Amino acid sequence: MADWTRVGTDVEVRSLQRHLLTEDAVAAATADCEIVVAMRERTPFTESLFARLPELRLLITSGMRNASIDLAAAARHGVTVCGTVSNTEPPAELTWALLLGLARNVVRENNALRDVGPWQSTLGADLHGRRLGVLGLGKIGTKVARVGQAFGMDVIAWSENLTEERAAEAGVSLASSKEELLETSDFVSVHLVLSDRTRGLIGADDLRRMRRTAYLVNTSRAAIVDQDALVRALHEGWIAGAGADVFEAEPLPADHPLRSAPNFLGLPHLGYVTRRNYEGYFEGAVEDIEAYLAGTPIRTITA
Repeated sequence: MADWTRVGTDVEVRSLQRHLLTEDAVAAATADCEIVVAMRERTPFTESLFARLPELRLLITSGMRNASIDLAAAARHGVTVCGTVSNTEPPAELTWALLLGLARNVVRENNALRDVGPWQSTLGADLHGRRLGVLGLGKIGTKVARVGQAFGMDVIAWSENLTEERAAEAGVSLASSKEELLETSDFVSVHLVLSDRTRGLIGADDLRRMRRTAYLVNTSRAAIVDQDALVRALHEGWIAGAGADVFEAEPLPADHPLRSAPNFLGLPHLGYVTRRNYEGYFEGAVEDIEAYLAGTPIRTITA
């Protein structure tokens, strides 16, 4: 994905191709490293981990935001944190893979075809003329809204600080409240940054507000939606179905109830996993290393 020979004479490069489940495993694997390249938010870098990595001087994350890195702790331990470019198109595209997969029962029908099961056994949900509610109208949410408009959907949006002017710029209507968006939308797509304000934003009462024929898609952060309430909503039919690409524990534990929840379409956090993004991540990592070795760090991230 990148030309690592550019730093090959100055840096011994090795790669770890398996997920490290514990802090002990991360510390053991990287204890002698001065530079670590971390993929998105898969690995928490906490105060205690930094204390166990005395050689670490440069930590690179793919993208320019990583909630799993304690930036203040990094500074206290003398670690420079740098980021890379990241494209917003891939997660917007994957949102529609989930939404369309749910609406047209793609997985169920494909399984039936491959297993010589029932032919044409489900009734799909229409998009044209239906309402798409977008929670969060940032870069990704705006792209998702535009696709909804192309399908002929009525698109509304809401977030705590969203204004009518910003919504109008995107060509969508501003919902008067989160509750209105949930109650009136046929499809709801979550595109908010996880924060103290958005954690648990959609709880049991909110899921009950949704139409029983409505679908919820979350490609943002799992904790924005109460996961226990979501499992219950699927089992009890509060909503027609849900799709997610994000989970509070990743990889998702083998016994997690979402794995067997009815009308749930889940993916293993593929939103950002495309060739163009990975080329940007690793090319950016090489650039970050070159700049750091030259004494002029680029794309630094601070608390």
